[in-house]
Amino acid sequence: MTFRPLPARAPAALLREAKPLKALFGEAQRLSILQRLLESQLQPAAREHCRVASWREGCLLLIVTDGHWATRLRYQQRRLLRQLQACEEFANLTRILFKVQPPHTSNRAPSHTPELTPFAARNIQETAAAIDDPKLREALERLASRVKKPDRP
Repeated sequence: MTFRPLPARAPAALLREAKPLKALFGEAQRLSILQRLLESQLQPAAREHCRVASWREGCLLLIVTDGHWATRLRYQQRRLLRQLQACEEFANLTRILFKVQPPHTSNRAPSHTPELTPFAARNIQETAAAIDDPKLREALERLASRVKKPDRP
């Protein structure tokens, strides 16, 4: 008996038909609508720092990029609550919670490792030869072996 894979389906069809994906896609669309409504009520400078995380049982949870913006938004909380309650989607809104979550930055700049010149490597090697401690001598020899090789055309 050979395995025959199911025929490939378009991503849009999967989002409409597969129940778990359909529910996830529906929730993402709902949060997107709520985000646009929230942004319409926020000051322009605050829009990029505030995201809707969840909306359940009359409680709106907002994720804010830093404590500064969370404090500013907390001062405006009553006004924001009244303005959002005027929207049909937020009619039963009773409270707004703010959570601080700094943006995730995984693309860190590579750290600069200084390059070891041949002269420095020779000095480290000479120092290692005069060291009695075998572990320290071995560490210095490893360091000296990281000398920058000259570029060859």
